Amino acid sequence: MDNRHQSEASRECGDRGQISGSAAFADGTPARPRRFAEYVRFYLRYLRYHYRGIILYAVFCAIFAVVFALYHLPLGAALYPALLCGALGLAVFWYDSRRVWRMHLQLGRLQASLETITEAVRTLEASGLKPQRRADGVQGPFPAADNQAEADYQEIVCLLAKELDRQTALLKRRYDDMVDYYTVWVHQIKTPIAAIRLNMQNEDSDFARLVGEELLRIEQYVEMVMAFLRLDSDSTDYVFRSCDLDAVVRQAVRKFAPQFIRRNLRLNYTPVGVSAVTDEKWLCFVIEQVLSNSLKYTRTGGIEIFLEAPKTLCIRDSGIGIAPEDLPRIFEKGYTGYNGRADKKASGLGLYLCRRICENLGHSISAQSEPGKGTTIFIDLSQKNVRPE
Repeated sequence: MDNRHQSEASRECGDRGQISGSAAFADGTPARPRRFAEYVRFYLRYLRYHYRGIILYAVFCAIFAVVFALYHLPLGAALYPALLCGALGLAVFWYDSRRVWRMHLQLGRLQASLETITEAVRTLEASGLKPQRRADGVQGPFPAADNQAEADYQEIVCLLAKELDRQTALLKRRYDDMVDYYTVWVHQIKTPIAAIRLNMQNEDSDFARLVGEELLRIEQYVEMVMAFLRLDSDSTDYVFRSCDLDAVVRQAVRKFAPQFIRRNLRLNYTPVGVSAVTDEKWLCFVIEQVLSNSLKYTRTGGIEIFLEAPKTLCIRDSGIGIAPEDLPRIFEKGYTGYNGRADKKASGLGLYLCRRICENLGHSISAQSEPGKGTTIFIDLSQKNVRPE
């Protein structure tokens, strides 16, 4: 088989969907027309990669025809062998194309998941076999190589898969070490925070309240560090239960009560009286982040918390709002927008963490805003296929 054809077939197999075993594909296209179209594309590529042999056969036929004509010999003497050779060539073409088609499908199944390839290479390595030594019929991760070039390519892929496995293990080990370090750091930093808060309890002054707000902000940053590190962790502490939404909201609001009082901002909270299947701790983190942003950019007026049908928690503020060009990107990682650049202290991680956590919880978060008229954050708590533990 032409090696370029094998590589292109393996690259394009991810776009074609399943070939058999289902009545329709993921995009709704019926299986039979889609399969026929795949056959046509495959054979067109096959012919394109074997056009040299077809041209060479036609040239040989033409040479024989010209030589027979120059010697005034019957053209039938050249035509009949040409037709026989053509029939034999078609038989070989059909057999070879079917073999290549089966290899095409096998490579497609391998390419469907990188983990499948690396796992197959591990199994092959453990058995002591190599891809090019497949003539004994032992099953391995790749189709049997027809020539040395294919065997060499398969060996290269195996080496790359093993290197990827090694690098993945190394990165995981480094990531685990980093998480362990920051976990220890978080526990250590909480000690002086608690000590400062304890010493400030007997103080009742504007300075003490300002220090308390800054301590709350430090605690939020510490929680953001751990939330950011745990987002992509293999082990999570999500516990899905039916939670009273009012209890979660009150827990978050209670933390910011001193800021509402000191800055003379009103809180209009309408009890929702519903329950949601979620993780109480992580949902509370999301609500706290939204409230923190609302308080940061609200100078006058207040914040309103209410529920929209069927189960969407809304947090609306009367702050400075968000520019229309920034609104579609406020949930992107590291994006601060016009307000963040003016504030000089925004990290662009708060709303990004909210979006990622909501995705992990099966919720969704969105925003509406108008400059100068405030912002509304919508947290859709309706879930499908999630049951309490």
